[in-house]
Amino acid sequence: MTTPTTESRANRDELGPLTADRSPAVPSGPGPSTSLGLLLLRLVLGAVFIAHGVQKVWINGIPATQEGFAGMGVPAPEVMAIVVAALDIGGGALLVLGLGTRIVGVLLAVNMVVAMVLVHLPAGFFATDGGYEFVLTLAVASLALALTGPGRFAIDAAFRRRNR
Repeated sequence: MTTPTTESRANRDELGPLTADRSPAVPSGPGPSTSLGLLLLRLVLGAVFIAHGVQKVWINGIPATQEGFAGMGVPAPEVMAIVVAALDIGGGALLVLGLGTRIVGVLLAVNMVVAMVLVHLPAGFFATDGGYEFVLTLAVASLALALTGPGRFAIDAAFRRRNR
């Protein structure tokens, strides 16, 4: 009977715990506290995007949103008002559910970067002056979800578990 050498123990420790087939254990995703943090981020960020989409469609109305976009210099405001409103509502709802999180996160981040460049940069940093503070926060939060994924408490995670 042989005993593991120091070198083999060191290699095993670098790999983490081994499964029955002696391959490294595959992590099941972020831990519960990280997943809870991602859930909270998704819920709040999704709600903010949904609220802004609802504002564009039902509070201000699409014609007023198109006019506002035109006044801010957004290209093709007739089309972009509808696209942005749909992305806000649909993307926000998908974030809340944790469905398509990485793709939706990228789309929402790009949307916010475009808004920042086209509209908010000239006004400086602070949102109270029309600056980019708020859209930058939304862009980075969306990008963070695109990079990390939705966590365990999401439809995306249920699909991942089912497909293993």
